[in-house]
Amino acid sequence: MELQVERDVLADAVAWAARALPSRPPVPVLAGVLLEATDEGTLKLSTFDYEVSARAELPADVRTAGRVLVSGRLLADISRSLPNRPVTLTTEGSKVVVTCGASRFTLLTMSVDEYPSLPQLPEASGEIAGGEFTEAVAQVTIAASRDETLPILTGVRMEIEGDRVTLLATDRYRLAVRELRWHPSTPDLSAVALVRARTLSDVARSLGGGSNLTVALADGASDLIGFQAGGRYSTSLLVDGEYPKVRALFPAESPTHAVVSTAALTEAVKRVALVAERNTPVRLRFEDGVLSLEAGQGEDAQATEALEATLVGESIAIAFNPQFLLDGLGALAAPFARLSFTQATRPAVITGQADLDGDDDDSYRYLLMPVRLAG
Repeated sequence: MELQVERDVLADAVAWAARALPSRPPVPVLAGVLLEATDEGTLKLSTFDYEVSARAELPADVRTAGRVLVSGRLLADISRSLPNRPVTLTTEGSKVVVTCGASRFTLLTMSVDEYPSLPQLPEASGEIAGGEFTEAVAQVTIAASRDETLPILTGVRMEIEGDRVTLLATDRYRLAVRELRWHPSTPDLSAVALVRARTLSDVARSLGGGSNLTVALADGASDLIGFQAGGRYSTSLLVDGEYPKVRALFPAESPTHAVVSTAALTEAVKRVALVAERNTPVRLRFEDGVLSLEAGQGEDAQATEALEATLVGESIAIAFNPQFLLDGLGALAAPFARLSFTQATRPAVITGQADLDGDDDDSYRYLLMPVRLAG
């Protein structure tokens, strides 16, 4: 194999593909990045860990086509440190020589024959706006569980019905749901997929910067989902299992709701939470025109703060885990937050509002379980 490629293009592509490398590969070849140079003038870089695959295609001046497997982390470090000059990659026996200006590196190759076949990207199911998808994934994945002993809750459930996509995630203490529009390949498309939250976050951040992102769900009993944008492709195995029926947690109606500045409430929670010991809540009391926040009690440090708030319905006092509350407020893309209640011992629902006196936008809903207070 012999080819020449622009340094920035190579460094960016190798860094992206290397994101899928396992930190502790079960077999040595999975630590490698597969380089494939074609006669059509394309360099393909691929990584795979039996769960997630990543492939990047970039233009190159290919003089001799071929395939080699080299250490992905090492190639990423080298390509990132090279001077801003064209990079030449050449095979010499069992080695790959990387030359850029006066810099020259020699890398050992691994057995290409032992490298597993990468899964094929399923047929495209539709396209979605990259920026909107990235925002939606960030809003939802905050509620996904990090507990690997409950693998189903570490996933984000994608529900597709026609031109609507719904993303939802829960860790049993909060539930985040985001609905958004997309362009399906067929108007009556209906599908459900449970994707690992960390994988979906990585895909959204790395591929969602462009105008559109292609989503590919295999038909039938396949357990694979794929994403593609700008010459980069990623596939992931789906999480197996039955997701809990969490939609029923949303109350049919909320007789009480309060509207408060999102930024002001966020800053106030951060301040009073400074005195909250680990796993202790922040207490909120909503009364006509005022929201009072408290944290700490007894002989411990204490903090209080008051904010302006619009209240519709009866006064209510409720307590939340401060970090869970901040996660929900931080996910709102709106200047005002609406907190809707049924009673102090039941979950509250947070939505965004563009105006103090307007309607809430329920395309994003964050349901938060309250903390029961002693006594």
